[in-house]
Formats: sequence, C-alpha cells, structure tokens
Amino acid sequence: MKSRKNMICLWFDKDAQEAARFYAATFPKSAVTAVHKAPSDFPGGKKGQILTVEFTVVGIPCLGLNGGPTFKHSEAFSFQIATDNQEETDRYWKAIVSNGGQESACGWCKDRWGISWQITPRVLTEAFAVGGGEAKRAFEAMMSMTKIDVATIKAARSGNRLAARKRGREIVPGDQRRRRS
Repeated sequence: MKSRKNMICLWFDKDAQEAARFYAATFPKSAVTAVHKAPSDFPGGKKGQILTVEFTVVGIPCLGLNGGPTFKHSEAFSFQIATDNQEETDRYWKAIVSNGGQESACGWCKDRWGISWQITPRVLTEAFAVGGGEAKRAFEAMMSMTKIDVATIKAARSGNRLAARKRGREIVPGDQRRRRS
C-alpha cells in the first residue's frame, strides 16, 4: 500500500495505540488503520513493541509515534471539532474530560495524553464570520466560558440580554461578560 503524502505525526510516550482507539471510539470518521512494531530496539523501547499507529480523527490522517518521554504536547497544536448543537458539544467534552482529561478556557480541553481539543459549536464560528457587533458579543460571551454554552452564544449573537440572563449570565455590550450572583 502506498503511504500518504501528508499526515499529522503525534508523539506519545508509549500509548499511541490506546489514544488512537479512544479517538476512534469517540469521534465519527475515525479509525485505527494500522499498527507497526519496531524492527529493533529504539530509544523509547524494544524490538517488537508498538512503534507507530496509523489512525484517522474525523477523517484527518494521523500517525502516533511511541517515542518515549522526551517530547510533550502543547496548546500550540490542537484538533478543532465543529459541533452542531449543545448535545454534541457536551458529548465530546465529557468523553475527553471524563477520560482523564482536563478543562481549559474558551471551549478548549486537553485529553489524558496531553493533546489539546477545541470543541467548537458552529454557532460560535458562524458569529465570528459575520463580524461586527454580533461577532464581538459572541466573542465576549465565549471569553469566560470553559465548555461553550450554545444558548448563551445564540443570545449574545442576537443581543438578547434577557435570554442570556435567564441562563445565569449577563451580556454587557462593550464590556466583559459577567455572571450574575
């Protein structure tokens, strides 16, 4: 089989296959496609151990390399997963965070292997594409969120302060978003 011309290579300590299986079970259009064992000893392991794992994440070809503990992941690289509603946002967020991951800000979270994920509802990216006041209100609403709340983003986009208040947040044009006490 001819190898792909381009794929993302992700460095893991020793659990690329476990991570690839998790991604395949969590996201659509994702699968583990090949596992390759080392033909001889290498700095992170021994002959016969899993060296690389080929997989896809939402159709994106990836290669997991079990290279040992030398290099760590950072937020400089992330997968951005577009979601269509709150249920889908919640499902991916929960899968990552409840499997040893951690929450971060503005829709970002990190899985247990250190890979960063942006779980981003389309309603948010669509607001940014529109620009102007709608984008500004959605951006300000997003800035103090961890997981993105779709209803709050929709309320911010429309400028509907009352709807945002009912969700426990107040959107203040030209000011930082603040929670009601």
